[in-house]
This record gives sequence, structure tokens and C-alpha cells, in this order.
Amino acid sequence: MRVRFEAQLEQLNVELMEMGALCEQVIGKTYEALMKADREAARDIIKKDVLIDQTERDIENLCLKLLLQQQPVAKDLRQVSAALKMITDMERIGDQASDIAEIITTSNLPVPSKEVPIGEMAKATMKMVTASVDAYVKKDLEIARKVVSFDDVVDDLFVKIREKLLEMLTKDRSVGAYVMDLFMIAKYYERIGDHAANIAEWVEFSITGTHKGVK
Repeated sequence: MRVRFEAQLEQLNVELMEMGALCEQVIGKTYEALMKADREAARDIIKKDVLIDQTERDIENLCLKLLLQQQPVAKDLRQVSAALKMITDMERIGDQASDIAEIITTSNLPVPSKEVPIGEMAKATMKMVTASVDAYVKKDLEIARKVVSFDDVVDDLFVKIREKLLEMLTKDRSVGAYVMDLFMIAKYYERIGDHAANIAEWVEFSITGTHKGVK
């Protein structure tokens, strides 16, 4: 029975890595679509979000099977429970990448100027997602905690972008639509960073049994 459980737990790890990789891909594609004003790349993101949603359902079914059929001990129970929480955040990451893609496909959005560090923000959020999944697979508490700390970097970039966009709007009201689109994209990246930090916090829970939101 334990051998079968270990095999299913390994399958869970593999599927989580695959879902994490999909999330990395869509974030990377948002950067590519944004920097090249590539609507085709943006449409591909929206298609991949459907695959992320399906992967979430598959992992959820596997987790429920592990919980109901295998009667895991405390440590294993934390790992499976954390995985259920993580896939919710991953699914939302896919949704927000799709929201960014929707803006790119429906707006006449020029390539952002270098003065607006939105590309840097996209790369920072992708780094967080990659590291958070890596922390789960490696059971690495240090990596998880670094991801949570790195969210401050993403938040700082959001503040810089917001201030720059406000400055642009103050100088020229005609750029209002462009500024609003970029602000919404930056907001979605900021939320992606929050979800990656959430994933890392659940990794910490799976290792230590403690979570700041769980009493």
C-alpha cells in the first residue's frame, strides 16, 4: 500500500511541475507578446490557460484520491493539502496571464518604453513562480522563504510603474488609454507575484506544518 502511495505522490510532484512549467510559459509569453506587440503570441496564452485549468482539475482529482484512498500520515497529509492550495494559486496565475493577453489582443498597445519597467516586472514574477514550484519539489524551506521575500521586489516595481504612468498622464492626457492598459497589466503581474508568494507559503506549511494564515 505504501509503495503505491509513494508512486502516486511522485505522480503528484510531476504533475505539479508540469503545471508550474505551464505557468512559467504563459508568463514568458506575456513578456514576449508585450515587448513585440505580438497578438498571435497573446492568443496562444489564452489557449494555454484552458490547459492550465484542465491540469488543475487533474491534480485536484489525484489529491482527493490520495486523501480518500491512502489515509496519509501527518507529513504526507500536509504535502497533499499544500498541493491543493498551490494549484488554486497556479490556476489564478494562468487566469491573470490570460487577462494580460486579452488586453494585448484587444488594444492598440505599442511596445512599452524602457522608462516603464514592465518587462522587468514580468521576468521577476516568472522567477518567483519557477522558484516556488522548485521549493515544493525539493522540499527546500530556504528557497520558499526567498520567494516570499522577493515579492517585495515585484511590489516595488509596481509602485515605480504606477508613478511613471501617472507622470506620463500628467504630461499628456491623450495617452490615457495606453496608461490605463499598462497599469492593468502591471496590476495583473503584481497579483501573479502574490500568488507565487502564496505557493511558497504553502510549501513552508508542507515542510514545517505552520502557515501564517492557519491558526
